[in-house]
Amino acid sequence: MALAALVSAVGLVVDDRILVGAPIWAKPFKFSLSFTAYGLTLAWMLAQTTWGRRTGWWAGNVVVLTALVEMVLVIGQVIRGKRSHFNAETAFDANLYTVMGLTVVALWAATLVIAVLLLRTRLADRATAWAIRGGALIALVGAGLGFLMAQPTAEQRAAGNLDTADVIGAHSVGVPDGGPAMPLTGWSTTGGDLRIPHFVGMHALQLLPLLLIALVLLAPRIARLGDARVRLRLVRVATVGYAGLVALTTWQALRGQPLIHPDAATLIAAGVLLAAVAAGVGAALRTAPDPVSVPTQAEPASDSKEFTA
Repeated sequence: MALAALVSAVGLVVDDRILVGAPIWAKPFKFSLSFTAYGLTLAWMLAQTTWGRRTGWWAGNVVVLTALVEMVLVIGQVIRGKRSHFNAETAFDANLYTVMGLTVVALWAATLVIAVLLLRTRLADRATAWAIRGGALIALVGAGLGFLMAQPTAEQRAAGNLDTADVIGAHSVGVPDGGPAMPLTGWSTTGGDLRIPHFVGMHALQLLPLLLIALVLLAPRIARLGDARVRLRLVRVATVGYAGLVALTTWQALRGQPLIHPDAATLIAAGVLLAAVAAGVGAALRTAPDPVSVPTQAEPASDSKEFTA
């Protein structure tokens, strides 16, 4: 995937073709970067499992194979100058898209298996367990949101020609794909965009464990973070808050609303979510530290070893 990202970056420079309002190599570039982070994180998480290691090995290889097939098809369609997703222009294009759909289902199922293994693995540090399990479960929800894009849009259904349509499904809600978009991400600025909650949800897999790693690294400098109970409560708050963010961005996208143009209802919901997270952080930081740090079986005195190993 890192090699695919490099190839796609070169394509962005030397190939000036535009497809559906974006540089034709933008999609494989973003997909390969996302798969790189996804694969590295799943590999690290699999290394934490102590139960079902062989099952995890098979699930990890299914992720590798399906991601590889997905990227080969995406790049192959770029070379042909065709869109890879939602393409029903010809029987060949439709069959390729069907194969891509099957690979995504297999990848999601393999990730679910890995998440189950993580749920059954006993991790010594409770905050680490929360970050890994919460990240995996939210990532599954985020990945599952991608299936909403494959459904015919309201406009496509209204047209009544799904059997002969060239395109079935869309990223955007309320507006056609390929319209005005945000730089880099390509997310719509005139309508809802289901890629936003899809992206936010999937990358909980990296962000929640990274948050815990940051808390562990800051513990020597900030005494309050040296308390394992404080780190656990902060990770719990972050996990619930992150799930709320996925729900909020999904709700906003399904109402056909651009991310950068929220209405009053969205702003109120975001404010309530932010206030709840701030209150949770405040409550977590008010946890009284232990007068004497005594190692216990449930919460070891030094949790940083979890990451050092």
